[in-house]
This record gives sequence, structure tokens and C-alpha cells, in this order.
Amino acid sequence: MKNVLITGAKSYIGESVKDYLLQWPDNYKASVKDTMGWKPAVSDFIGYDVVFHTAGIAHVKETDENRHLYYEVNRNLVVKTAEAAKEAGVRQFILLSTMSVYGLTVGHITKDTPVNPVTAYGKSKAEADEEIEKLSDADFRFTCLRPPMVYGKGCKGNYQSLRNFTLKSPVFPDYQNQRSMVYIGNLCEFVKECMELEKSGLFFPQNSEYVNTSDMVRLIAENHEKKIKLTKAFNWAVKAASLNTIKKVFGSLTYELVDTVGTYGFEDSIKLTES
Repeated sequence: MKNVLITGAKSYIGESVKDYLLQWPDNYKASVKDTMGWKPAVSDFIGYDVVFHTAGIAHVKETDENRHLYYEVNRNLVVKTAEAAKEAGVRQFILLSTMSVYGLTVGHITKDTPVNPVTAYGKSKAEADEEIEKLSDADFRFTCLRPPMVYGKGCKGNYQSLRNFTLKSPVFPDYQNQRSMVYIGNLCEFVKECMELEKSGLFFPQNSEYVNTSDMVRLIAENHEKKIKLTKAFNWAVKAASLNTIKKVFGSLTYELVDTVGTYGFEDSIKLTES
């Protein structure tokens, strides 16, 4: 029996992992801690084997006024949480980091690719990763997860934007690209495996195959019995575009194919997301 504390109430990934683990009540006990206004104390972590930290600021437009909050929440709070957890005797600290620490909208990332964040979100996450790595030892295992785009039923972020466009538009570019993505069910399975094996280090949890954006749009439309025409007529404009938004949708951004999970295949994952 592993007693797991998930820090970050209302976190889509955190709540999903909790529900996933509770399918095995003989093996896992999981609870969620609300971190709003919270000051981590050693007493908060007594009796826990694993802390999965998911609290953070994301999907919020970065401004001069809110930039400091990224460092307060995504770095300072995380480090204080890890320090208190270690002092309490927690054996494993799993941190939900991000692909954004690499600062890329297109490209291919390996475990040797240096971090180069360009936003406060990416910088605050990268600094948290670095500080917690210093706490790691044989009795306090640090598991750093940098997933690509996460999608699943009820998710927020880029998937919802793509989904909304798909359900409104009669056409979409038939453009060949490759993107690392991870379905929430596959991510939950990977987190569970990390707990079971007490894995430590840097991981890129992702689906077993790269995703083509046009294929994703086609499957979303099919699951709603909506007709959408995929056409190459706009490919010249996509290729010539310099906007980051266009690059995020149609550019190729991949991790090396490691830390893959195939519990849910791509077509099934879209069906479950859209059901």
C-alpha cells in the first residue's frame, strides 16, 4: 500500500491521477491537497510515501503584472513543498514539469537537449526542476515529468482550441507534421508505473506514436459525425506563416520516443475524449 499525496486541488492531471490510482484500493491510497494560500509544513507530509506535485500556474496569459506569480507558485512553492516532504521522510517526489522549459515551438528534443525557456512559465518551471534535483538522494527520489501536450475528456488548453475550431470549421489544412502528445489515461498509467518502481530521473511521458494534427482533427470530427474537408490548398500559407500560433498547430515538435505508453491507442483515446 502506497499512501500518495497530490498537491494541487482542481488540477486536471492531479485529479485524474487520483481517480486512476483509486481503481486499485488495495495498492494505493490517494488524497489531494489544496495549495491555495498554503505554506508547506513538515507535518503536512507525515505518513506519505509519495508526493505528486501538480499545483502551478498554466494556461494564463503572461503579463508584467502577473509574471511574479509564476515564480512564487511554480518555483518557490514547489521547492518549499519538496523540502518539507523530504524532512517528513517522503521517499519519492514526482514533479509535473513541462516541455516549455526547452523554449521550442518546433524541433526535436532528447534527454541531452539543454533547457532554454523563453517565458516566465518555462523559466519558473526550469528553476524549480533544478532546485529540487539538488535535494535528490537515495532516500528522496526525484521524478521529473515533462509531458508534451496533454489531452483527454474535460482537459483545458490547446486541445480545446483545436477541438472548438474543428467543430465550427468546414475545412482544415491537410498538412503533414509530427507532434508528441499524451492522452491523460496514458499519463496516469505512467505516473502509476513511476510510483510502483520508484523511478527517479527525467522522463518524457508520451503516446507510443507521434500525432499528426490533421489526423487528430479528422478523428474529432468523425466522433461527432461532422463533415470536415481536409485540403492541401492552404499548405503554402501554413508553410510560409511565421506566427507562433500556426507553428504550435502545424509545426513538428517531438520528443525522442522514450517513456512511451500504449495503454490507450490514439483512435481510442480520441473516442474516449470526445465521448
